[in-house]
This record gives sequence, C-alpha cells and structure tokens, in this order.
Amino acid sequence: MTATMTMEQIDSRRSFAFRPLISALMALVALYATATVEADLIELKSGHRIDGDVLKEHPDAILVDIGIEVIRIPRSAIQSRSKSDGTAPAEIGDNDQKLYRVASLPRKSIRELAERFGEGVVLIQTPGGLGSGFLLNKDGYAVTNQHVIEKETRISATVFSRSTTGEFRRRRIDDVRIVALNPYFDLALLQIPVQEDLPFQPVYLAADSDLKDGDEVFAIGNPLGLERSVSQGIVSTRNRNYEGMVYIQTTTQINPGNSGGPLFNARGEVVGVTNMKLLFAEGLGFAIPVAYLKLFLDNHEAFAYDRNNPNSGHRYLDAPRKQAATTTATP
Repeated sequence: MTATMTMEQIDSRRSFAFRPLISALMALVALYATATVEADLIELKSGHRIDGDVLKEHPDAILVDIGIEVIRIPRSAIQSRSKSDGTAPAEIGDNDQKLYRVASLPRKSIRELAERFGEGVVLIQTPGGLGSGFLLNKDGYAVTNQHVIEKETRISATVFSRSTTGEFRRRRIDDVRIVALNPYFDLALLQIPVQEDLPFQPVYLAADSDLKDGDEVFAIGNPLGLERSVSQGIVSTRNRNYEGMVYIQTTTQINPGNSGGPLFNARGEVVGVTNMKLLFAEGLGFAIPVAYLKLFLDNHEAFAYDRNNPNSGHRYLDAPRKQAATTTATP
C-alpha cells in the first residue's frame, strides 16, 4: 500500500533534512567570523598597520593574506605582531597636531610590552653624566628630566633598534638640540636628529590619569649605565606631595640613570616620568605624573630654550619685599 503524505509532512521532512546543512553553514559563518576577528595585526616600523592572515613564514619575510591579495612583508620592516581581537591600539584625539601620541592600548604581559616599546627608550649622555629619555614622535622629539641636562649643552642620545634576529643594536647620535626646559616640573624637551636609515619608534602617553593605588607599573631605563633595564612594581600612592609637587610613588626600582625614563602602566602607556628616589631606602621611587608632562608639552613655547640666555627656560623671581622704614637719630 502506498503511503500518502500531506504537504505539512513533506515540509516537516524537508525542514529536518535541511537542519544539518543549516548547522554546517552556521558553523562555517561562526568560523569565518572568528577567523576575521582573530586575524593577525602587523604594525610596521613606518607606522602603518596591516590586518590579515599569515599564510606562511620565511626566515626573512612573511606572506599575509589581506583578503584581496597576498603580500610579502620583510621581517626587517615589522615592528610588532599581535592578534586583531578588537583590542588593537586606537589612537585618541588629533595626534597630528601635537608632539605626542595618545592611544588606548590592550593589556599585555610586561615581557611583551617591554619588547614592543623598548626601542622608544633612549640613553641621554652629557659630559657630566647620563640619564634616560623616551621618544614622543618620529621627528625625534624626546623627553627627559631637566636635571639630567642641567647646565649642559653638549648632549648625545643612544637609540636602540631591533635587528631581524631580534637583538638590539645601539647607535649614538650627537648634536641633540634642547627645545624647552621646565625647572619647576623637572622636565626637558629635546630633539634628536632624524636618521634616514633608522626610523624612530615613539611611545604612547596615557589618555588620562586613571591610576589607582596598587596598579601594576614598570620602568625602562639605564640605571648606572646598565642599558635597557626593566624593573617592575606597583603604585604605592598616586598623589604623594613633595615640595609643592604631586608625584606618583612606586615600588618600581629607580636608580641614578633611570632619571627621565618612562613609567608605563600594564597597557604600555606612559603614566609618568621617573625622576628620583629616596636615598638609603628601597622601593621608594617617584615619577612625575603624565598630566604635568602633557601640560609642559602643550605649552613648551613658554619654556623655550635660548642658547644665548643661560637662564632659559625663563624662571621669574619673586618681587622684592617692601622693607620696613628705619628711623635715624638726628644730631
């Protein structure tokens, strides 16, 4: 006997038959979406960023599928690689109109952050000593402490760059120019001559001062001349008052030679400029908050250095106090 089926039964069986296909298609869509979200984000030393899938890696280059074609990128041109999971660096504000860059960075390990931003930290040398500094942009503008270069005009900077094998190479650059000095904030703005074969790798400043007591921070500098030393700690307090200035107090180890170097948060954003420690004490380091640094940079013309004026940046003295009248005896 031939069984007859109603239209509802036929539609039901068709729907059941299509379920595996629909499930498979949904799985493929989900896989594609995941692959798209988890693509590789490649940041080049030129500042450009490429988002795609790495198909093959060679000793000197990698092949990347960017969707419309496959491109070959030399390893020597790569600054960093990460997964594009929605946490890629996003620059904030009109950074082209300022000396510095501000960005929202993803949280990463100290090792990854030190590897990425280590090239942005420089060694500052004068005939009287040495300190640290960090690059603000690709034009060579850099920050250090005013006391690192105080009463000095012959300044050199040692810039570190990563080779294709991952090792750091050092280059000393002389004739560093003093742009501005702020003795009140203990900050100095320098300009390192641009090198055609050595593109500078600047760091990012934190968008706001959202530090909290207990937050993880780390410093990169040159304590006692030991280049590219990394030290880690926490924020002891973010508003330590000392001689009318507010400092970030941190357990991060800071020693002579660290002065002028950056203090990073756990996202690799500069939150302060290391400038001093208490002698005969451990874990009592201090850094100038990034809010003071931005104020100085945004108004650096007010503290412009004049090589013909030994007192630049200008430091105004208090007006003389009115003297009490004195009486003299009449003969």
